[in-house]
Amino acid sequence: MSPTPEDRRLAKFLFASAAFFFVGTVHGVVQVIHPVRVWLDSIGSPYGGPGHMIDPLAHAHINVVGGVVVFLMGAVYYFLPRMTGVAVFSTRLIQHTFWWTVLGVCGFYSTLMVFGIWEGYLLLNDPGRMDAVHEYYKPLIAIVSSIMGMGFWIFFFNVFATFWRARKQHGGGA
Repeated sequence: MSPTPEDRRLAKFLFASAAFFFVGTVHGVVQVIHPVRVWLDSIGSPYGGPGHMIDPLAHAHINVVGGVVVFLMGAVYYFLPRMTGVAVFSTRLIQHTFWWTVLGVCGFYSTLMVFGIWEGYLLLNDPGRMDAVHEYYKPLIAIVSSIMGMGFWIFFFNVFATFWRARKQHGGGA
Protein backbone atom coordinates (compact mmCIF):
# COMPACT_ATOMS: atom_id res chain seq x y z
CA MET A 1 0.00 0.00 0.00
CA SER A 2 1.56 3.28 -1.01
CA PRO A 3 1.13 6.32 1.19
CA THR A 4 -1.34 8.99 0.25
CA PRO A 5 -0.32 12.68 0.05
CA GLU A 6 -2.11 13.14 3.39
CA ASP A 7 -0.05 10.31 4.91
CA ARG A 8 3.18 11.89 3.68
CA ARG A 9 2.20 15.18 5.32
CA LEU A 10 1.96 13.32 8.64
CA ALA A 11 5.61 12.18 8.41
CA LYS A 12 6.69 15.44 10.04
CA PHE A 13 5.04 14.23 13.27
CA LEU A 14 7.33 11.16 13.22
CA PHE A 15 10.40 13.22 12.44
CA ALA A 16 9.65 15.75 15.19
CA SER A 17 8.98 12.95 17.67
CA ALA A 18 12.32 11.30 16.85
CA ALA A 19 14.13 14.65 17.08
CA PHE A 20 12.59 15.37 20.50
CA PHE A 21 13.49 11.87 21.73
CA PHE A 22 17.06 12.43 20.52
CA VAL A 23 17.33 15.71 22.45
CA GLY A 24 15.73 14.05 25.48
CA THR A 25 18.17 11.13 25.48
CA VAL A 26 21.16 13.44 25.12
CA HIS A 27 19.73 15.56 27.94
CA GLY A 28 19.33 12.45 30.09
CA VAL A 29 22.93 11.36 29.53
CA VAL A 30 24.35 14.83 30.20
CA GLN A 31 22.40 15.30 33.42
CA VAL A 32 23.91 12.14 34.98
CA ILE A 33 27.53 13.03 34.17
CA HIS A 34 29.08 13.51 37.61
CA PRO A 35 29.98 17.25 37.54
CA VAL A 36 26.62 18.12 35.95
CA ARG A 37 24.73 15.95 38.46
CA VAL A 38 26.58 17.56 41.37
CA TRP A 39 25.71 21.03 40.04
CA LEU A 40 22.06 20.10 39.47
CA ASP A 41 21.80 18.65 42.99
CA SER A 42 23.37 21.82 44.42
CA ILE A 43 20.65 23.96 42.83
CA GLY A 44 17.71 21.82 43.91
CA SER A 45 17.18 19.09 41.33
CA PRO A 46 14.83 17.25 41.25
CA TYR A 47 12.77 18.54 44.18
CA GLY A 48 12.85 22.32 44.03
CA GLY A 49 14.84 25.38 43.23
CA PRO A 50 16.04 26.12 39.73
CA GLY A 51 17.43 22.60 39.30
CA HIS A 52 13.95 21.11 39.01
CA MET A 53 13.38 23.17 35.85
CA ILE A 54 16.17 21.19 34.16
CA ASP A 55 15.61 17.83 35.87
CA PRO A 56 12.86 16.64 35.83
CA LEU A 57 10.68 19.28 34.09
CA ALA A 58 12.60 20.04 30.88
CA HIS A 59 13.78 16.45 30.54
CA ALA A 60 10.29 15.01 31.03
CA HIS A 61 8.57 17.48 28.72
CA ILE A 62 10.96 17.00 25.80
CA ASN A 63 10.53 13.22 26.06
CA VAL A 64 6.88 12.84 27.02
CA VAL A 65 5.22 15.78 25.27
CA GLY A 66 7.73 16.16 22.45
CA GLY A 67 8.48 12.50 21.85
CA VAL A 68 5.35 10.61 22.88
CA VAL A 69 2.50 13.10 22.45
CA VAL A 70 3.66 14.43 19.07
CA PHE A 71 4.01 10.83 17.83
CA LEU A 72 0.55 9.95 19.13
CA MET A 73 -0.99 13.01 17.48
CA GLY A 74 0.40 11.89 14.13
CA ALA A 75 -0.76 8.31 14.74
CA VAL A 76 -4.28 9.45 15.64
CA TYR A 77 -4.45 11.57 12.49
CA TYR A 78 -3.25 8.56 10.47
CA PHE A 79 -5.63 5.99 11.97
CA LEU A 80 -8.69 8.16 12.54
CA PRO A 81 -9.95 8.17 8.92
CA ARG A 82 -9.22 4.46 8.58
CA MET A 83 -11.20 3.64 11.71
CA THR A 84 -14.13 6.00 11.19
CA GLY A 85 -14.44 5.82 7.42
CA VAL A 86 -14.44 9.62 7.07
CA ALA A 87 -11.69 12.11 6.34
CA VAL A 88 -10.22 14.09 9.21
CA PHE A 89 -12.40 17.14 9.76
CA SER A 90 -9.70 19.62 8.67
CA THR A 91 -6.30 19.01 7.09
CA ARG A 92 -5.50 22.65 7.80
CA LEU A 93 -6.05 22.02 11.51
CA ILE A 94 -3.65 19.06 11.28
CA GLN A 95 -0.97 21.53 10.20
CA HIS A 96 -1.95 23.91 13.00
CA THR A 97 -1.81 21.04 15.51
CA PHE A 98 1.72 20.23 14.42
CA TRP A 99 3.17 23.73 14.36
CA TRP A 100 1.54 25.06 17.53
CA THR A 101 2.53 21.93 19.48
CA VAL A 102 6.08 21.68 18.15
CA LEU A 103 6.81 25.39 18.59
CA GLY A 104 5.31 25.23 22.08
CA VAL A 105 7.42 22.21 23.05
CA CYS A 106 10.58 23.87 21.72
CA GLY A 107 9.78 27.11 23.53
CA PHE A 108 8.82 25.38 26.76
CA TYR A 109 11.95 23.23 26.82
CA SER A 110 14.22 26.15 25.93
CA THR A 111 12.65 28.41 28.53
CA LEU A 112 13.04 25.80 31.27
CA MET A 113 16.65 25.15 30.31
CA VAL A 114 17.71 28.80 29.97
CA PHE A 115 16.04 29.94 33.17
CA GLY A 116 17.06 26.80 35.09
CA ILE A 117 20.71 27.40 34.20
CA TRP A 118 20.47 31.16 34.76
CA GLU A 119 18.73 30.87 38.12
CA GLY A 120 21.06 28.04 39.14
CA TYR A 121 24.05 30.27 38.46
CA LEU A 122 22.46 33.10 40.43
CA LEU A 123 21.52 30.81 43.33
CA LEU A 124 25.15 29.86 43.78
CA ASN A 125 26.74 33.23 42.94
CA ASP A 126 24.26 36.08 43.53
CA PRO A 127 21.03 34.83 45.18
CA GLY A 128 19.69 38.35 45.67
CA ARG A 129 19.13 38.71 41.90
CA MET A 130 17.04 35.55 41.51
CA ASP A 131 13.68 37.25 42.11
CA ALA A 132 14.33 39.74 39.31
CA VAL A 133 14.68 36.86 36.85
CA HIS A 134 11.06 35.87 37.49
CA GLU A 135 9.94 39.11 35.86
CA TYR A 136 11.03 37.49 32.59
CA TYR A 137 10.43 33.82 33.35
CA LYS A 138 6.78 33.98 34.40
CA PRO A 139 5.39 35.72 31.30
CA LEU A 140 7.62 33.76 28.93
CA ILE A 141 6.67 30.37 30.36
CA ALA A 142 3.01 31.41 30.21
CA ILE A 143 3.36 32.34 26.53
CA VAL A 144 5.14 29.17 25.40
CA SER A 145 2.88 26.89 27.43
CA SER A 146 -0.15 28.64 25.89
CA ILE A 147 1.30 28.04 22.43
CA MET A 148 1.75 24.35 23.26
CA GLY A 149 -1.76 24.28 24.72
CA MET A 150 -3.16 25.72 21.49
CA GLY A 151 -1.73 22.74 19.63
CA PHE A 152 -3.44 20.38 22.06
CA TRP A 153 -6.82 22.13 21.84
CA ILE A 154 -6.70 22.31 18.05
CA PHE A 155 -5.93 18.58 18.02
CA PHE A 156 -8.83 17.81 20.38
CA PHE A 157 -11.23 19.90 18.34
CA ASN A 158 -10.17 18.26 15.06
CA VAL A 159 -10.49 14.75 16.50
CA PHE A 160 -13.90 15.40 18.12
CA ALA A 161 -15.20 17.14 14.98
CA THR A 162 -14.10 14.11 12.94
CA PHE A 163 -15.97 11.78 15.28
CA TRP A 164 -19.02 14.02 15.07
CA ARG A 165 -18.86 13.92 11.27
CA ALA A 166 -18.50 10.12 11.32
CA ARG A 167 -21.41 9.77 13.71
CA LYS A 168 -23.64 11.90 11.49
CA GLN A 169 -22.52 10.09 8.32
CA HIS A 170 -22.95 6.61 9.77
CA GLY A 171 -26.16 7.34 11.67
CA GLY A 172 -24.67 7.40 15.16
CA GLY A 173 -22.66 4.20 14.84
CA ALA A 174 -19.12 5.60 14.92
